[in-house]
Amino acid sequence: MLETYLQYLRRVRHLADRTVTAYSRDLDLYRQYLEASGLRPEQVGPAEARGFVGFLSRRGLSSRSINRVLSALRGYQRFARSHGGAAASPFQGIRCLKVPAHLPSFLLEEEVERLLPAAQVPGTFWELRDRLILELLYATGCRVSELAGMNLTDLDLRECTIRVRGKGGKERVVFFGGAAAEVLREYLVRRRALTFTRGVEGALLLNRRGERISVRGIQGIVGKALQASGLAKPASPHTFRHSFATHLLARGRDVRLVQELLGHVSLSTTQVYTHLDIERLAEEYRLAHPHARRQK
Repeated sequence: MLETYLQYLRRVRHLADRTVTAYSRDLDLYRQYLEASGLRPEQVGPAEARGFVGFLSRRGLSSRSINRVLSALRGYQRFARSHGGAAASPFQGIRCLKVPAHLPSFLLEEEVERLLPAAQVPGTFWELRDRLILELLYATGCRVSELAGMNLTDLDLRECTIRVRGKGGKERVVFFGGAAAEVLREYLVRRRALTFTRGVEGALLLNRRGERISVRGIQGIVGKALQASGLAKPASPHTFRHSFATHLLARGRDVRLVQELLGHVSLSTTQVYTHLDIERLAEEYRLAHPHARRQK
């Protein structure tokens, strides 16, 4: 049944391979708990379900990770029930653990301006590609997997848009401005002149073998640019996504518009950036306003 469920996640829900692997790993923890406790699945009731949460905690999992495992298990049990499995899940009554508030890190506008020129002045095609990666990450707010998955046929240079495929295979359109467009046009001209033994595939961004660049390859390029910039703040491809959202909201864009651009299903996922911007404004106020100093 488990393998059937994983195939369902891949082929019906169109989840990424690494997401399916994570589901499989989470469900394996439940198998380990059953074996360690000498239980069969049909013997698990509310008390045993709470014992599973304790088992996960003793394994050192954070509250966020435990909630993810429980979510994976509930999803599997719903699937099993719809295919003739157990009538009810003992985990339905288990509440998610409280997760400490965590605000995503982001770059200030001036830090982005410092990081982008840190990429080498495009001389070779590969230096041009690296600059394009940084420009597109910031201009579109895409996830790194979405950027790696972009194809030439997804581009609309006239409208300055790109069609991307997000989580669960959902498509949306993202936009880019003049800075990214200028680098992109030069990149496409020089890309057409390339020849590879295996031939150039339809991917927008290539590695040095002429194949689609990987997520890890993009992460390495961002890391190299960060090191060259001298910025002490850590940054990753996802930091550009956080920065994209924060800067749009700071300039007065509607949160629902930002939600659409990011491809978030839930508005609450996007609203974290409004809290982040409020914290930044509060810090600026404390630093700048003459009556903001706290009494000693």
